[in-house]
Amino acid sequence: MPATPESVIEQRLRAALSPERLALENDSALHAGHAGASAGGHYRLTIVAAAFAGKNRVARHRLVYDALSDLMQNGVHALAITALTPDEAGLPPISH
Repeated sequence: MPATPESVIEQRLRAALSPERLALENDSALHAGHAGASAGGHYRLTIVAAAFAGKNRVARHRLVYDALSDLMQNGVHALAITALTPDEAGLPPISH
């Protein structure tokens, strides 16, 4: 069974950023008929990862785009990103 675009996106982000939370929504159906709709899917991502600590919004988005680089060229037309640290998301510290 071939992997879905969503599962590939999630797998790549989990491998690259080890997120504590990851929610990916496929909004492609909302863009049917849009000129870019045939170029790939439209997604909305909320990701919470310690890797974002100390980084501004542009740097956080760059980390996401780096993990998905080839998909951004072929398969993902639009990606709306909310990237937070665990602190910003109100998550308690992880105890080891």
